[in-house]
Amino acid sequence: MPTGPTHQSANGHLDSRRFRQVLGRFATGVVAITALDPQDGRPCGLAANSFTSVSLDPPLVAFCVAHTSTSWPRVRNSAVLTVNVLAEHQQAVCAQMATRGGDKFAGLEWTGSPGGNPVLEGALAWLDCSVEAEHPAGDHVIVVARVLQLDTHADGGPLVFFQGGYGGFR
Repeated sequence: MPTGPTHQSANGHLDSRRFRQVLGRFATGVVAITALDPQDGRPCGLAANSFTSVSLDPPLVAFCVAHTSTSWPRVRNSAVLTVNVLAEHQQAVCAQMATRGGDKFAGLEWTGSPGGNPVLEGALAWLDCSVEAEHPAGDHVIVVARVLQLDTHADGGPLVFFQGGYGGFR
């Protein structure tokens, strides 16, 4: 038995604004997914707040990328990609990684992971991964990646996305 009103649009589908508002009550961590573009050797990347562990054996993680992403094809072309777990003070880094076009690494300091990809200065941890599978899902693709190597990097609290905003965890 329903316990409250259902917000549906005129065509009977859930209203996307309401869907976003309700799911915004679920806090998520934020990651930057980086690689070196095999075409030109330049760093490329994107931000994602849909990151999760999937399996311990084998070690798998997953994240979602919009079909409209212009960065994902560049990152995807790399044999290894690196997931950077962002720290609470890296909101500007997240915004930079989330922009379309331009040099997303302008002014950012990074070192190379064992796989050769950018590990952003100040990130809490990094994971070198290879893409295991991609699953179309609505307006996104779910990417499942095998963890090849990983380590902690810096100390601090995580960057958290909650109700449309960013913050720390206390």
